[in-house]
Formats: sequence, structure tokens, C-alpha cells
Amino acid sequence: MRVGALELCSSDDIAANQQAISYGICQAQSAGVELLVLPENCLVFGPDAVAQAALAHASWLAWLAAQARAAKIWLLAGTVPLPYRPDGTPVPNGRVRSASLLFSAWGECVGRYDKRHLFDAQVGDAQGAYRESARYEPGDEAELLLTPWGALGVLTCYDLRFPEQARVLRKAGAQLLVVPAAFTAATGAAHWQVLLRARAIENQCAVIGAAQGGQHSATRQTWGHSQIIDAWGQVLAIRDESGQPALVVADIDQQQQQQWRADMPVEAHRLD
Repeated sequence: MRVGALELCSSDDIAANQQAISYGICQAQSAGVELLVLPENCLVFGPDAVAQAALAHASWLAWLAAQARAAKIWLLAGTVPLPYRPDGTPVPNGRVRSASLLFSAWGECVGRYDKRHLFDAQVGDAQGAYRESARYEPGDEAELLLTPWGALGVLTCYDLRFPEQARVLRKAGAQLLVVPAAFTAATGAAHWQVLLRARAIENQCAVIGAAQGGQHSATRQTWGHSQIIDAWGQVLAIRDESGQPALVVADIDQQQQQQWRADMPVEAHRLD
């Protein structure tokens, strides 16, 4: 299968972000990409704009569906702010969910995963403190999303640091792990690729890391370096720079992945 990761430098301007996404989808279509992954905060990046974007969710949900349908491409939009839970109940206390939505090539929303681990941390950068829990409610379950190429599991940004979540997804049958992210420049330089490769090797799953990259504000800078890694831990494609939207494309050999799993049956050797 041919997969793509679209790196963005999103802002609080939803219209500008939509333009960048639309252009990236057109590039992916031209490159023959079958599944395209967008980064975390793809539609809106900026804490003051999240609530407003969530209120307008009906319009941009329809827009994302139309984009996938027009390009005839499977699209993982990760992430977008939604004011309601998967069961339809509203998120209380003015918060929202950070949701990854899977759209089929026919424009149907066929899956949703809500980020479970929220980034409340001190980072030695210009931003200093990050408190996602002030605006977001954590998700409840690690969900598998079904595609024509098998089940995929989502690890949204900070989720990547928790191997037990990837383990749950692999045990449930994940064939592919996707990581929509907005790693800070500081933490990304230190840990982004190491964690992506570790999750690929541990779980014998190809991994697609779609990241925000560039300067979003005076205090917020993200690492970028979107990349696609096979189940052996080899980097198949990578975006070496950041600051401008860019498409990363690679072919994943699913037969080879199955052969690696058969040759080294890690799953059968686990003690849990």
C-alpha cells in the first residue's frame, strides 16, 4: 500500500489551514497515495481558537468528507476539536475532545479515536508549560480503525510515550500505527524518531508519523520531521526540514511485514 504523511505548519486561521490541507491532498492524489495521515491540530493550531473551531465542527466535518471523496483517498484527519464524545454526549466544563477521524475514499466518516494522554508538562522552551487538560477532555478507549488494508491504531502525539497503548492496539490486531503529532522542537529533537522506531519494532507494525513543523507563534515551535517507518524499524521516508507544508510518501510491503512477524513471532513469545 502507498501511504503518505502530510506535514503542516498550522495556525489559528482555519481557512489558511484548509488551503494547505487541500493542496497536500491534491499532491497525495497525484502521487498515488491510498491512505493519507494529517498531523495533530491540522485544522486549527492555537489555544484561543479551539473553542470557536469546535462550534463550527459541522461545516469542516463536511469539508473533510468532501476532500476525501473528491480525491478518492482514505484520510486520517488527526486531530480536530469536537465538542461531543463518541456517544454523542456533550463534553462538559467548556472543554472539547481531540479527535482523529478516519474518512473513507467515499467521504464517509468510518472511525474515530480521541486522544487519551494529555500533554501537561514543563518543557525548557519559550512556551515553558503545556496544559492540554485545561481545554481538552481525555478519550476513553484505544480504538482500532478499519481500512481495506487492515486495522490501524492511532497514537496521538503524547500517546506515543506510552508503549502499553501501542501494545493494546497490536494485541487487538493492528496492522499499522499512525501518529498525528505536534511534538515541541525541544522534545521532538530528543525523542520523536526514537519513539516512532521503538513502537514499530516492538509491535512489528509500520508506523506513519505526521507532524506539525515550524514556528506557530512567538513561543510555540514544533519539530516536524514527519516520517514513515516499516515494521523492521527502517525509515522509508522522512521530511528533514520544517516550516513549510510537505508530503512524505512511501510504499509499505504488507507481505514483508507478515513475513517478519512469522520469522520472529514476538507476539507469541509475550508473557502477558
